[in-house]
Amino acid sequence: MKLYFAPGTCALSPHIVLRELGLPFEVVKVDLATKQAADGSDFTTVNPRGYVPALLLDGGEVLTEGPAIVQYLADLAPDKQLAPANGTLQRYRLQEWLNFISTEIHKQFSPLFHPPVHEAVKEAQKVKLARRFSEIEPLLEKQDYLTGSRFSVADAYLFTVLGWGKYVGIDLNQWPAVTRFVERVAVRPAVAEALAVEAAAKKVA
Repeated sequence: MKLYFAPGTCALSPHIVLRELGLPFEVVKVDLATKQAADGSDFTTVNPRGYVPALLLDGGEVLTEGPAIVQYLADLAPDKQLAPANGTLQRYRLQEWLNFISTEIHKQFSPLFHPPVHEAVKEAQKVKLARRFSEIEPLLEKQDYLTGSRFSVADAYLFTVLGWGKYVGIDLNQWPAVTRFVERVAVRPAVAEALAVEAAAKKVA
């Protein structure tokens, strides 16, 4: 499998999951401005939408959209228990979290990374994000991860989007349990490996 990624994006989530699962894969960096991949290919032939992540499967199929990708990967190695079994209420709870993160946190960050957006709009977005973090805080005061005591693909996604706070002036220390969650996830070996690969990729022109 090939994971097309760009440093600092939501592609970190499936990157973490791949390493947590120990699956064989390679990463291909994408220049999102030019849509050129590091292997010389035109990324729009992989994902016509032009954004990451995109997962090229061994059979030639391409899977896009982070929440779909991480569930697909988790089902390749069910013994790792990064996602509950399909058809169970627990699986729907996981999907509930993935959708919440995608729509209520991930997309709320998007305007903050676009300079033309008016400052008043950005401040409104930060208020929305603060409200969502405050909703998560009591849960993480009671348990280590979103679905309980076990790390899941939803935690990889939440960790990824929370990492953007420092780039847009959001201090997570306002939410101690959320901050502890980030610290807890960051020291996982697979997460540290993925972050190191991204850091190295940033240094390559």
